[in-house]
Amino acid sequence: MTEPIWNQFLTERDKAVFAASGYGARQGFGTRPALLIIDVNYAFCGDRPEPILESIKTWRNSCGEDAWVALPYIRALIDKAREKGLPVIYTTGVRRGDLWDSGSWAWKNNRSAEDAANKTVTSNRDGNEIMAEIAPGPRDIVIYKQKPSGFFGTNLASYLTLLRCDSLIVTGTTTSGCVRASVIDAFSLNYRITLAEEGCFDRSQASHAINLCDMNAKYADVVKTAEVLAFFDTLPIGLFDLPKGVATPERHPMRKAAGY
Repeated sequence: MTEPIWNQFLTERDKAVFAASGYGARQGFGTRPALLIIDVNYAFCGDRPEPILESIKTWRNSCGEDAWVALPYIRALIDKAREKGLPVIYTTGVRRGDLWDSGSWAWKNNRSAEDAANKTVTSNRDGNEIMAEIAPGPRDIVIYKQKPSGFFGTNLASYLTLLRCDSLIVTGTTTSGCVRASVIDAFSLNYRITLAEEGCFDRSQASHAINLCDMNAKYADVVKTAEVLAFFDTLPIGLFDLPKGVATPERHPMRKAAGY
C-alpha cells in the first residue's frame, strides 16, 4: 500500500500522535454529493505547462506544472459527474477593474498590483477565467468569490440546500489556501467532505502535503481520484434537479463592468 503523500514530512512523534489520538478516521462518502472545483483558473495554472519559477514570472499565483498534472484528474471527475447528473460547481475570483475590492489580499503580496495588468500586458487572458480544459458546461454552476472560502460572501450554501446535497467532493487549488478554507466552512456546515488527492495542488509542495494531512485528520477524507470515480459509478442517474442549462454562461456583472 502506498504511503500517504504527507508521511515524508512527519516526524516519528507526529506519526505516533496520529496513531494514538483517534484522528484520521474514515467518515465515508455521503449519498447526494456535489463536485466542487476550487479556483482552477489561469491565475493559478498559468496559460501553458511550464516550471513554476518560469510561470510565476507572468502569473504570480501560478502553481506551475503541478496544476497541469492535476487537470486530467479533475477532467475525469467532471466527465463522470456529468454522466451521472451530479452537480458540478466551480469557484473563481472576481475583482473590480481598479482592484479596490482586493482589500486584505493586497497586504501580504508585494506583486498584487500586477493583477490589473495581467490580462492586457502579459497574456491577454483574464486570470479568473476557468481553464479551457475543464470549462463549465451549460448545466454547471459557477460561484464568484473574493476571499479564500467558496462559502464566504457567496450563495454556495444556498445552492447546496436547493440541491439537497449532503456531501462534497473537493478538488482544486490551493490546497493550503482556498481549498482548505472551503473545506473547513463545509465541515462547519456538517457536510461530509472528500478530497480527490490528485485533483488538488499548491505552489508549495510541503504546504500541499501537510494540509492534506491535516484535513484528512480532522475535516475530510483524502482519497485517490480512482476511488471517487468508482463511488460515482455506484450512484443512480437522476438524483438531482439540476439547472436546465444555458448556451453561454452569464459573465459576472463585475467582470462585465471591467470589460472582461
